[in-house]
Amino acid sequence: MFEAEKVKNACVAWIRDFFEKNGKGCNAVIGISGGKDSSVTAALCVEALGKDRVIGVLMPCGEQPDIDKSLLLVNTLGIRYYVINIKEAVEGIVKSIPFELSTQSRTNLPPRIRMSTLYAVSQSHNGRVSNNCNLSEDWVGYSTRYGDSVGDFSPLSKLTVQEVKAIGRVLGLPSELVDKVPTDGLCGKTDEENLGFTYEELDRYIREGIIEDEEKKAKIDRLHKINLFKLELMPVFDPQL
Repeated sequence: MFEAEKVKNACVAWIRDFFEKNGKGCNAVIGISGGKDSSVTAALCVEALGKDRVIGVLMPCGEQPDIDKSLLLVNTLGIRYYVINIKEAVEGIVKSIPFELSTQSRTNLPPRIRMSTLYAVSQSHNGRVSNNCNLSEDWVGYSTRYGDSVGDFSPLSKLTVQEVKAIGRVLGLPSELVDKVPTDGLCGKTDEENLGFTYEELDRYIREGIIEDEEKKAKIDRLHKINLFKLELMPVFDPQL
């Protein structure tokens, strides 16, 4: 049984300890998408540091249909926030590259620009950038390398989607944020449509090793194997070996 209250309290204490050791008096800078992960991360940071030390950054790429969810979160928590539209930055890079970008390159460009934006905000506001990824996404590599996969501290990387939702409920976040259908905000599909299996199936497989569909099991295992490099430090040559 997952003890959401206990884990929430431990995570809050961990965030306080991180900032005590790695940025005493610094602010938590969080990219706000309006989904459960950024919502729970922001709420945990508010409880750990106080709302005056949490900064939300909303980064639409042109028009964002669900930006109202992001605004709901920052207003619910009472944190200061900035809206920074990255559309011109994305288009500027695309126009400057003298060849046709691959579909994958176009898909991953916005999250990488968002991370650069977060660090620009962070360095100007004495901040530390949060990584909002959860264990389920990391398990199958559902993140962008040097985009949403990085940060200075990560409260959720050892928690599955179902566990993050449970903590969101304990924190008293609006259900429309906790249970919002996750999308990547890039290609118009839900996470589960892109992955080919549900987070509930994935979470059970991660925690219990149980999955009925052998085809889905094989896909999860393959994705986990080929994306492990995203979770590891960059390989470095050692001339002493």
